Amino acid sequence: MLIDTHAHLDELEYTLDLETVITRAADAGVHRVLSIGTGLRSSLQVVSLAERFPSLYAVVGVHPTNIEKEGGDFFEQLQEVALHPKVVAIGETGLDFHCLPSKSGAPLHGRSSKEVDSAAVDRAYKSLQVRVFLQHLDLAAQLGLNVVIHQRDAWEDTWRLLARYSGRLQGVFHCFGGTIEQAREIITGGHLVSFTGMVTFNNAETIRNTAAQVPPDAYMVETDCPYLSPVPFRGKRCEPAYVRIVAEAISRVRREGLDAVARQTTATAKAFFRLK
Repeated sequence: MLIDTHAHLDELEYTLDLETVITRAADAGVHRVLSIGTGLRSSLQVVSLAERFPSLYAVVGVHPTNIEKEGGDFFEQLQEVALHPKVVAIGETGLDFHCLPSKSGAPLHGRSSKEVDSAAVDRAYKSLQVRVFLQHLDLAAQLGLNVVIHQRDAWEDTWRLLARYSGRLQGVFHCFGGTIEQAREIITGGHLVSFTGMVTFNNAETIRNTAAQVPPDAYMVETDCPYLSPVPFRGKRCEPAYVRIVAEAISRVRREGLDAVARQTTATAKAFFRLK
């Protein structure tokens, strides 16, 4: 049995055939799927899906790049959503400094980056993400839940903030693409990493090297669907059934049987998300 620990089944790509997608996952040995919220509306949708399908569980939160779209009063509502019995973690949350306003020309609170100092715009953008990330971490700690972390070009800041909650919660760095040294730092800190279909990509030697060396109880598998379809489905819609391909790829680089990888990652996911 496998668990897809990160899927976005509320996306429009699944509107017409979600039941079939879930059936295909079960046929592939994927019997549980964590459906991840990326905003308030998205979080409400993944909770609704978890109510509808017994094999689905919900993770609720606001993706760092979606914060400004949500407006200023979303978090109180998110707290209420997080109390649902099928909500098993908070996220995805974190920091994403990859596309700063000064680089993208994106407006900040109705102003373009040309109207204000670009460095000030970037500082405000980062500060907002930091504040909301801390809100998510506080909520997780209060509810006794763990966190699903998105980190892009913000490693030091993410790690510094997460360290404040040492012993109070555990995080998984989803879609991990870092080095074995970074993975070891995460694991030593009491957290986990999770691998996607990127482990099958031709240019992903760093990811495969990391997947080969992490301790067996320190990683999980995911699809991040509908994105990041593994080889041989690149360019097509990804779905939870493909987490089996991810596990197969990891079993090869670790020189372990698929059953061993499935058994260990399932046990790790059950513990992290407190699944029965």
